[in-house]
Amino acid sequence: MKLTDIRDNPGATKARMRVGRGIGSGKGKTAGRGVKGQKSRTGVSIKGFEGGQMPLHRRLPKRGFWNPFSRDLNEVNIGRVQAAVDAGKLDASGPVTAEALIAAGVVSKARDGVKILGQGELKAGLTFEVAGASKSAVAAIEKAGGSVKIIGAAPAGE
Repeated sequence: MKLTDIRDNPGATKARMRVGRGIGSGKGKTAGRGVKGQKSRTGVSIKGFEGGQMPLHRRLPKRGFWNPFSRDLNEVNIGRVQAAVDAGKLDASGPVTAEALIAAGVVSKARDGVKILGQGELKAGLTFEVAGASKSAVAAIEKAGGSVKIIGAAPAGE
């Protein structure tokens, strides 16, 4: 089999209808748009128009708000961090930062920082430099002989 032999299954694709190509084609003259009126013309976009009735998107009430100071944090459990240390992906001697967690593959992208949560068990005494940590995570880290330093991540609005 060659790359040039690859094609869709028979009947999987349908040829595009060429409109406005003479009356013999069956789609000539008005090209299937009917006659006259706004929708027969070009450049018309009336999405959400309900014939003069108040459109649904205007009938429904507005709800909620966007908090400009909200932070989109990566949540990482201490059990996941311990698994990375055991696998040799995370260096236990240096501080555990967002960059170190990305390099270890624990977190995929930086976002606004990392928050450590207390699920799982931590055996290694690690030094964390993160945007946040839960009380249970801080307790577990300090019990294992580590420390937590909360660094202020910039809010999303700035």
